[in-house]
Amino acid sequence: MNVSVILSSIEQGLVYAIMALGVYLTFRVLDFPDLTVDGSFPLGAAVGAKLIVSGWNPVLAIIVASLSGLLAGVLTGILNTKLKITGLLSGILTMTALYSINLRVMGRANISLLGSNKIFELLTSLGISEKNSTFIFFLLVVMIVKLLIDWFLKTELGLALRATGDNKQMVSSLGVNTDLTVILGLGLSNALVALSGALVAQYQGFTDVKMGIGMIIIGLASVIIGEAIIRKSDIKWATLGVVLGSVIYRLVITIALRMRLNPNDLKLITAVLVIVALGAPAIKEQFGFRKLGRGAK
Repeated sequence: MNVSVILSSIEQGLVYAIMALGVYLTFRVLDFPDLTVDGSFPLGAAVGAKLIVSGWNPVLAIIVASLSGLLAGVLTGILNTKLKITGLLSGILTMTALYSINLRVMGRANISLLGSNKIFELLTSLGISEKNSTFIFFLLVVMIVKLLIDWFLKTELGLALRATGDNKQMVSSLGVNTDLTVILGLGLSNALVALSGALVAQYQGFTDVKMGIGMIIIGLASVIIGEAIIRKSDIKWATLGVVLGSVIYRLVITIALRMRLNPNDLKLITAVLVIVALGAPAIKEQFGFRKLGRGAK
């Protein structure tokens, strides 16, 4: 692989790392199986792209796109906490509804952003070459998002969010409004997912209503790869692991494509990777028991 291909893979890893950090908030911190991601990712892309082609400043478009993801997450949280619908089904319902909403927002199945203003042009206007502006911009955004998450999860509200994921019943008995923390966590998570979707749309130059399919699996793969690389449980290391996991995942995908692997099999490979990573402890434990059993005989 040449340098440009590697740089492109790292850029993709960084922009998708924002989505993976959102998945980390629900999957690891809140212990909530949120499938809203597959709908909020294209929602952010759809809102951002629609506003940009309508003449909006790309920065404002991304902010509004992130807020739309926030609302999607809040809706999932309300379905779960107020209507007592299970977390998994709440996410599925929101994701299903968002498919139609995304089509309504876009007005058609896809929107091209070729020739439109993009947020990366902010750096090129400062004299940074177009070749490096995207990489630098994504790196800065990911660093800011990571540091904000690290800071937030150590605040009183962030600690309440983490405690809700650890033991919801105990935290509730201490007077913490767990409904509020669940809604807040889902809202923040999907705001990050939508932000990533809006940036991806500008990066690839178009948005498509089906671009969110499998995003939750990609996010989980990034989280799990990150945990395998950095085993420290401290928040700052965990979030760094998620970012590195996203970059490594993209590099692996690029290598697989370079080896002439069928692109149609990439989702399958990702799913298998997640299954193996999640099931590894159980497999190892069972294997250990069998080994002990043979020794006893």
